[in-house]
Amino acid sequence: MKAQNFANYHIRKWYSFTEETLANESGQLADGEPLFKYVIAAAIHNPYAGRFSQSLDELIDASPELGHEFGRRIQALAAGRAIVSYGKACLVGANSEYEHGNAFLTNPAADPVRAALGGGKSWVPSTGKRGAPGVTIDIPLAHKDALYVRSHYDTISASFGDGPASDEVIIIWAFATRGRLHARLGGLTAEAIKGDNGLT
Repeated sequence: MKAQNFANYHIRKWYSFTEETLANESGQLADGEPLFKYVIAAAIHNPYAGRFSQSLDELIDASPELGHEFGRRIQALAAGRAIVSYGKACLVGANSEYEHGNAFLTNPAADPVRAALGGGKSWVPSTGKRGAPGVTIDIPLAHKDALYVRSHYDTISASFGDGPASDEVIIIWAFATRGRLHARLGGLTAEAIKGDNGLT
């Protein structure tokens, strides 16, 4: 067993990066502010690697503390910019189950992230997969208060050259400051959100 250094987890490494998009794929300059996207991730030892366990409490129990740390880190990384979209993902090493990654991403972990953003009514779009170090994952993004805001459906890709190791899970959160540049497919707009059910 590896020594614990955060709650009851062994975190080997934290990752973060920022994208700032000034023009869309056709070269059209941003219709308003640039689009900032952020990725924050943690490579965490999986105590269940290589074995089956009916209970995954070792991963779930401290996940709210992990959520608080992701919330703290996005506040620092965004440096005062308002976050309007979010998403989450897991990359699971070869000796682990996909279920192990999902155990880090349940509501007890997500609620502190929502709180750090000033609230979030919609469910957090999520994905994940097993893979070797350096594998790429596409993290979905959607509006944090109304899932039906079509202009904010987006994606950011991430990879980590040294992870996940076979006995690790990389937990990933992604965030954005606005919808897609020049989104023009109609539907509910961000300005028309009611904010009472997480959908509209």
